[in-house]
Amino acid sequence: MSTPTTYWLLKMAWRDSRRNRGRLLLFISSIVIGITALVAISSFSENLQRDISSEAKTLLGADLLVQGGQPAGDSIQQLFRELKASSRSEVQGLVSMVYFPKNGGTRLSQVRAQEGGFPFYGNLSTEPASAAALFKKSCSDSSAATPLALVEKTLLLQFQLQPGDTVRVGNLSFRIAGQLNAAPGRAGIAGSVAPVVYIPKQFLEKTGLVQRGSLIWYQYFFRLPDNADIAAMVRDQLEPGLENTPLELETVADRQENLGEALGNMRTFLQLVGFIALLLGSIGVASSVHIYLKDKMASIAVLRCIGLKSSQAFQIYLLQVLTLGLLGGLLGALFGSLLQRLLPVLLAEFLPLGNVSREVSWTAIGTGLLTGLGMTLLFSLLPLLAIRRVSPLLTLRAAWEENSSSKDPLRWAVYALIFLFVGGFTYLQTKSFAFPLGITLAFLILAAVASALTWSIRRFFPAGWNYTWRQSIANLYRPNNQTLVLIVTIGLGTGLISTLFLVQDLLLKQIEYTGAGDMPNMIVFDIQPPQKEAVAKLTTDNELPLKQVVPIVTMRLDNIDGVTKPMDNSGKAEKPEESEEKRRPQRDWEDEDESDDDRPDWVFDREYRVTYRDTLIETEEIVEGTWTGAVGKDGIIYVSLAENLARDMKAKIGSKITFNVQGALLETVVGSIRKVDFRRVQTNFLVVFPKGILEKAPQFYVIVSRVESEAQSARFQRQLVEQFSNVSVVDLTQILKSAKTVLDKVSFVIRFMALFSILTGLIVLISSVVLSKYQRVRESVLLRTIGAHRRQILAINMLEYFMLGSLASLTGIGLSLAGSFALARWSLEIPFEPDWLQPLLLFVSITGLTVLIGLLNSREIVRKPPLEVLRKEV
Repeated sequence: MSTPTTYWLLKMAWRDSRRNRGRLLLFISSIVIGITALVAISSFSENLQRDISSEAKTLLGADLLVQGGQPAGDSIQQLFRELKASSRSEVQGLVSMVYFPKNGGTRLSQVRAQEGGFPFYGNLSTEPASAAALFKKSCSDSSAATPLALVEKTLLLQFQLQPGDTVRVGNLSFRIAGQLNAAPGRAGIAGSVAPVVYIPKQFLEKTGLVQRGSLIWYQYFFRLPDNADIAAMVRDQLEPGLENTPLELETVADRQENLGEALGNMRTFLQLVGFIALLLGSIGVASSVHIYLKDKMASIAVLRCIGLKSSQAFQIYLLQVLTLGLLGGLLGALFGSLLQRLLPVLLAEFLPLGNVSREVSWTAIGTGLLTGLGMTLLFSLLPLLAIRRVSPLLTLRAAWEENSSSKDPLRWAVYALIFLFVGGFTYLQTKSFAFPLGITLAFLILAAVASALTWSIRRFFPAGWNYTWRQSIANLYRPNNQTLVLIVTIGLGTGLISTLFLVQDLLLKQIEYTGAGDMPNMIVFDIQPPQKEAVAKLTTDNELPLKQVVPIVTMRLDNIDGVTKPMDNSGKAEKPEESEEKRRPQRDWEDEDESDDDRPDWVFDREYRVTYRDTLIETEEIVEGTWTGAVGKDGIIYVSLAENLARDMKAKIGSKITFNVQGALLETVVGSIRKVDFRRVQTNFLVVFPKGILEKAPQFYVIVSRVESEAQSARFQRQLVEQFSNVSVVDLTQILKSAKTVLDKVSFVIRFMALFSILTGLIVLISSVVLSKYQRVRESVLLRTIGAHRRQILAINMLEYFMLGSLASLTGIGLSLAGSFALARWSLEIPFEPDWLQPLLLFVSITGLTVLIGLLNSREIVRKPPLEVLRKEV
């Protein structure tokens, strides 16, 4: 026979597929979900990035933002006037309790006192819509008599309020002009953690919230003329003028870059989840092609007998695979284009944009098609390579003995290409090899479990068990078994879902652990000296213990061993020239990383809130030096530093640190370094002074207590706000609520995306079961011919799929338990006490679905006479 042309090969591929097109459609279904996820996520990401670029000014709400923890001084105000901005707005933000007289509700919230018409680009989204304009007008009108406020919808929903009700901020009551739904650059989920109340700035002083020690964040927004060269203005005016000040500068380009990085992490995670689904589907493809070709070996042998070369037979089935892979890619691209319209709704809480466009991305479709087709081809090559070894003698043999392919160099080359493809794709997404190595490890563990299972069954087969159990167990290692494929695909999908539940539970338990037993779970702060005794009495009157009454003094850092804040453009610390000792070169015995030149700026810029006492507390442990709770006879003030601060300060025992205590310089020496557990809900400090030094310095107080119930906490907070409007409370019960709300929203998104992996595993299961049905028919017919009852065959199949489903889900859950234990033990450092109900429900669900699919597949075979089945299938 002459060499077949390409047309002949295509014609043969088409003819050969006629009897099996339904089965081949199951083959492509495994990759459709993975391509759907990739195309949808890529399209969504492109639309989001394009919207961020086109609406960058809306995300900032202005052309320029200057902000910091201190107000702009006279020189900086003059610099602002030189900008000749067309509009300017000032916002002062602080954290305070707000009180709703309608129902007595209280909540720690962000209070933003605004002056001017911010935002200059975009809008404050409110209900009613007119509330935004009304509020902005009151902020620009210094003569406004009626205090108005905008309250974030989280608060209105929590306390069942509506526009027209009243909110009290400090000493002043405001009428709620409307519900705030969205603000420029603010994601919706932020309201669950720290809800916002907007008030006009001219009323801030009257609230009484601005007290000594109040932590206020100052923001100055500018709208510049359309023809302004913002980059040159920043370079030539603002950066030199703001140098060595606590104020920072942010432009539209900075906001766009920061948001791009933050959302890029989310996009990378989503794409990796979609890729895992595609990876699982590709394993299903390899399994399906393997089963399909097993059925075709006799036909291939006949073609070999009439002169077809093995390479030509390989090309025929390769064409079938590529055609079906392309069809699966097209279906996945279609479904992905539809799904990407849903993602902006699903992720709305996490996005700083009100609406994300839903345009179809041809780039994403092309990438999804090429990725899907590449994965399909690579994984299909593994079983396709066996065609090259089919001998014409197979037509004369009663059974085909598969040639070992473990030594086939092409097979190992395919393995290498698969690893390079997977590793390259994930590296481009994460810029790290950790993910491909982690996925490879997970696959190897699951594959090892499956291999160990089949080996142990062969080695220790329970010959004494009854007939039904023996047949079911034997099916796990007989030819055409699906043990390896199903344990890997379903196990990995189950592991992803189980890990999600366990990690979410661990994070919540970590917060609960910080207030477990008799540990403090409430902090009352911003207590002024004249209020200390009265607030303490109110605390004890509500049967709350006074675990600590802590004084806090604010100060700044002046120098460390004579080294002040870096002043030159290189960022290196300049040393005083009056002391040659302080300008000495680095000693040979000093480590290079201990140089003074690389101290971070925040060490000098931040405002330190320190306390003084003569004892350590339960969250502290001395790791170096000696604790000193009082001033020594030599008059030296020994302070204790937290180990992370000492590391960044490059400070050691004996280092001299000078603090600026509200205008007075105070020289100290590092006497000890502490390990501090900052996770506890109580006052932990970076710097602790001994007693006898700061008692007369301006200060405020914090009370640490413990509340036993939400009702007790609500009653105390209500009385506290009514009597001391400037005092605020951090309550662990409220933190738990906020954390649970956030984690629920995050886990919903992750569960939705992980569902792609579970669905892919189930489709692989369905296709494997249905395709293997054509191999199992003869077994079932033989069993019925020798007298097996219909119920016996159903029981055999049910037990087989029960063992497959249970082993797959148990392996996945076992991996997730091991990973979660490691996270709890060595990262979170809390007891590992999982909620066993969720893994149990997951095990029952996955195992039940596996059994159900297997029984539905077996029903068609067992309900018909053996002769009818043989005529139909054989």
